[in-house]
Amino acid sequence: MRRPAAPRVLGVPRRRRLLICVTATAASAALMVPLLTGRPAHGPDDHRLQSEFGEAADEFHVPRNVLMGVAYLQSRWDSHPGVPSVVGGYGPMHLTDTGTSRPADSAPGTAAAGPPGTAASTPAQDASAPPGDLRRAARLTGVPAEKLRTDTAANVRAGAALLAATQRQLGKSLTADTDDWWEAVARFPGTDDKISAATYADDVFTVIRKGAHRTTDTGQRVTLPASPGVRPHRPVEPPRPKEVECPPELDCSWLSAPYVQYDGGYGNHDLADRPRDEKIEYIVIHDTEASLSSMFQTVQDPSEASWHYSIRSKDGHVTQHIRTKDTAWHSGNQLVNARSIGIEHEGFLTRPNTWYSEQMYRSSARLVRYLAKKYGIPLDRQHIFGHDNVPAPTGGSIPSMHDDPGPFWDWRHYFDLLGAPLRATGGEQSGMVTILPDFATHKPLFTGCGGDQDHSPCAPHGSSAVRLYTEPSESAPLLQDPGRHPDGAASTQGVNDLGSLVSAGQTFAVADRDGDWTAIWFQGQEGWFWNPRNHPTAVGAGGRMVTPKEGLSEVQVFGRALPETGAYPAGMQEPTQSPLPYSILAGQRYVTQSRLGGSYVDRSNFVESPSPVVKGSEQYYEIQLGHRLAYVRAADVDVVDVPVAAGPEAESGQGGHAGRE
Repeated sequence: MRRPAAPRVLGVPRRRRLLICVTATAASAALMVPLLTGRPAHGPDDHRLQSEFGEAADEFHVPRNVLMGVAYLQSRWDSHPGVPSVVGGYGPMHLTDTGTSRPADSAPGTAAAGPPGTAASTPAQDASAPPGDLRRAARLTGVPAEKLRTDTAANVRAGAALLAATQRQLGKSLTADTDDWWEAVARFPGTDDKISAATYADDVFTVIRKGAHRTTDTGQRVTLPASPGVRPHRPVEPPRPKEVECPPELDCSWLSAPYVQYDGGYGNHDLADRPRDEKIEYIVIHDTEASLSSMFQTVQDPSEASWHYSIRSKDGHVTQHIRTKDTAWHSGNQLVNARSIGIEHEGFLTRPNTWYSEQMYRSSARLVRYLAKKYGIPLDRQHIFGHDNVPAPTGGSIPSMHDDPGPFWDWRHYFDLLGAPLRATGGEQSGMVTILPDFATHKPLFTGCGGDQDHSPCAPHGSSAVRLYTEPSESAPLLQDPGRHPDGAASTQGVNDLGSLVSAGQTFAVADRDGDWTAIWFQGQEGWFWNPRNHPTAVGAGGRMVTPKEGLSEVQVFGRALPETGAYPAGMQEPTQSPLPYSILAGQRYVTQSRLGGSYVDRSNFVESPSPVVKGSEQYYEIQLGHRLAYVRAADVDVVDVPVAAGPEAESGQGGHAGRE
């Protein structure tokens, strides 16, 4: 349901309006909470899932912290009622329906159900089925497979039955000692490799040791008390391919992308000598929009694009395709390609119901932490960003830029896993804000998940995206994007339309405030979003902004940072530096977290060694222009510092991490 717009008082300047107080009974106020905040109203039934974990653990003699720890790693306790993950997993226990798994390249989330009321497995099949198999669980519990997909209590109970059965298969007793369950936990996700299994169990035991608390996608409040005495049991890691660059706690394989000449061209990446010849300063997050098996075919095709790593949804397995010293063709912007590492994640941005798996999030975060440390990449949203945040190199290329991983990627959770939580760094009235909606409860309307011709609403789902309006009212038009819609068409609520969207972790300069509404500078315009103090969608921030130098009425912005004309050697064709169809006007401000020199590499010929990097003296600032990043010449702007608040001032009333692990 849409929130009501803030009251407007005609004829009174926005900054000088009187506060209008409206009284209401306690009952009516309680009814208005979900409307105004978007957060589910809590009631006496919001601890039901907590009780279901306890009842299932007691029935099957599984330690409660083991059952809850496994469920946390499977789904973060979210139910996704009746809706499968990318790999066909259901419910808090992420029970996978391998008995009717979909073809590798069919649409995810369409795993066929067996006949109602049947378990569809035999004892012989049970012996070879993965421990978390839904149909094996149906046979163990006598509950129809369909109910295990849709009923949370039955799903949790089935997870406990599977853990107990696995413990018995290992020849172990159903002891109350948590440490004795480590091997059963390692086997639960059904992964084929020992490193991934051990890492999974290690993560479960870390959650058990530290404890966790969160509110789920259905408003259930769940708490796992800390057990400080619990310790993991890491095995010795087996050898891995020599080409692989990967943290030791991940199982990584190698599948090479081709650097070959064909039909007058070459593909599908470039030889380089990074970071010696060019600094690696970005990591770009993609999703595949296809099954991983088909993507493996793509990355081996010299006529197709390429990327450095792929991550499997089922268990977070990592496959590397290109050495990080070389440049993959993954972002649609040669400058970004030359300075980045691209990581593909098995998933679909237009199918919110096929949710990204927790194991994939965790493997990705481990890989990114490792790469960021190796190359000195800052863990912020101007250096770790999505394909949908990559700047278009020219104005004409804006409509064709990609949109993944899209609004259903949980950036807030991802940065928690990176160990760099997105949080307030400034006070409530700071001149900068960081976008930070509560992912589970923030469910804006999107349309078009069924394809380009589909205008029906997508399934409600948690989102990192926040919409911008031309005025402080949800009845006002959406902010327009002249680059995305050069024909003048209006921005829409389409899942692929980024023209009026900002995303969790992105930081912007405040342009204005009006009650529960905040305006930011966005692509040369004022963009308004709903930001109530009791449930903020953005928090105060500190840092650096740029603004046009005094005397300049307008500053051009660019999609790439190129060297000045005199930097190119004789005989090399100089690329055209064309501005994007946006500009920064006098008085506007945009957040920057990076200053860089212009660079360019001539990729016109197939060569057997890295091409030289042309570096100029022209300096640029990378800015958060809109949903995408952009660059401005340092000579055109002044830098404005906004103090970073420390301690309670930064956190007070700013969303923090209450209810998070």
